[in-house]
Amino acid sequence: MAETTTAPTTNNPKPVLRPADPRFSCGPVKKHPGWTWDALADAPLSRTHRAGSAVQRVKESLERTHALLELPADYRVALMPGSDTGAMEAAMWSLLGQRGTDVFSWDVFGNRWTLDARDELKLQDLRVFQTPAGELPDLSEYDGKRDAVFTLNGTAAGVIIPDYDWIDAGREGLTLCDATSAAFAVDIDWSKIDVLTFSWQKCLGGEAQHGILIMSPRAIERLDSYRPGWPIPGLLQLHKDGKANLGLYEGSTINTPSLMAVEDYVAALKWASRIGGLPELVRRREANFEALDAWVRKSGWLTYLCADERARSPISVTLKFTDPKVQAMDVEAQWALTKRITTLLERENAALDVNMHRASVPGIRVWCGPTIERDDLAALGPWLDWAYREALDAA
Repeated sequence: MAETTTAPTTNNPKPVLRPADPRFSCGPVKKHPGWTWDALADAPLSRTHRAGSAVQRVKESLERTHALLELPADYRVALMPGSDTGAMEAAMWSLLGQRGTDVFSWDVFGNRWTLDARDELKLQDLRVFQTPAGELPDLSEYDGKRDAVFTLNGTAAGVIIPDYDWIDAGREGLTLCDATSAAFAVDIDWSKIDVLTFSWQKCLGGEAQHGILIMSPRAIERLDSYRPGWPIPGLLQLHKDGKANLGLYEGSTINTPSLMAVEDYVAALKWASRIGGLPELVRRREANFEALDAWVRKSGWLTYLCADERARSPISVTLKFTDPKVQAMDVEAQWALTKRITTLLERENAALDVNMHRASVPGIRVWCGPTIERDDLAALGPWLDWAYREALDAA
């Protein structure tokens, strides 16, 4: 619940209610409610990751992921090194090149996949559909005969894919989806997804370092029948003896995982199951966004970076300045204002890490994922107003 603070008598009084937990970072995100260090007590530490108990704990994390995401029975889940980046690049390095590829990019990470496809893999038959932060590319350009690479939710851009209608259920190519800030926060049409990746540090508040790779039967078949001509680094290698390395989906790992981080992820998965599974996670995210959205719509100095309401992310909410006094400033002055706002909020312990990603535009970015409490987001808005007035007066 939000906490009460004393509001001094000034021209810009501080709000009375303060968020009980000020951690609104878009990643790593707040731990799930009720988390304590005791969650790590049963981790099989100081054991080889090849030991029976360690392999079983990794396998448990994969099975719980499969169940919580309500995956089709024949989809497989693997633990990968290097967070979401490692999982996504492993898929790209091991699967692409058999046919043409379409990359859809509107976010810092989508831009990274564009660079990988164009400059590292040097795909010969490549089409890139790229837009500035806040705008969604024309997804109807996708050709189902080709492979597709895209981000489900642009964490830094505040743009989410609104539906899956643009993906043909009878497509010939594979769809590779980076869902690191969307998995466990929205419903996913798995019939349209062949590969999906995410990291633990996002929607469930797990510790960073590892990534999850989800593969459809069509993706496994690609591994069995095709191997790219380029060298594949060992950390990105999904093949073994020319076929799909099926051991990865049974608890084996490419390199040594942190069993402490695995234990933390298992604890988050158990929490999610206890409270009602995926439907409750989505409901919590919806309630969180509604609370923040109610304030944004009344704000006179901020609005959504994404103008298209259907494509507007309700998870990583990105807000740009609209006050004419601020719009008249140059970009560096606007970034300086952003810094003053976030410094004031941190000093008051009212909000931590709500600054916009540097690859985006000046403004505020707030996480509304399922580990956040609605009351804290409801209490946040007045503090943003207070900090903005203080920072603008000092500009």
